Amino acid sequence: MGISRRTLLGLGAVAAGAAALGQGMTPASAGQAKVFKARGGVAINGYDPVAYFTQGKPVRGDKKITHSWNGAKWQFSSAEHRDQFAANPEKYAPQYGGYCAYAIGNGYTAPTVPEAWDITNGKLYLNYSKSVQRTWAGDKLSYIRKGDKNWPKVLN
Repeated sequence: MGISRRTLLGLGAVAAGAAALGQGMTPASAGQAKVFKARGGVAINGYDPVAYFTQGKPVRGDKKITHSWNGAKWQFSSAEHRDQFAANPEKYAPQYGGYCAYAIGNGYTAPTVPEAWDITNGKLYLNYSKSVQRTWAGDKLSYIRKGDKNWPKVLN
């Protein structure tokens, strides 16, 4: 009897989670920031969250075009994007504070990279890596359901 594709995907996800823990990602601890921030308090590694929606790709923000929201500094590639975000941040900000959607779905936090992203049902989701994103995408609606249940209590 062979192993099903679903079982293999599940094992891959477990391996990815274990690898993530080995790379400095840990179960969330009390007092963890609600928004994933890079050095200097910049959200989502300094990338423009609006660009994912308007340009369909990650675009680095300009350090001079910023907006403070939810305890973080957000950077934008244009003043127009900054103003769009400021008018409706919940529309453009990534889910789960920009932490990895796969990790949140599995009850822990992990950083993200700008290239591992997806817009589902009008919401932006980021992942730790392209590899983790592929695992997440294989059952993303389930991960989103679990992530929605875990967020934000996973930060405590």
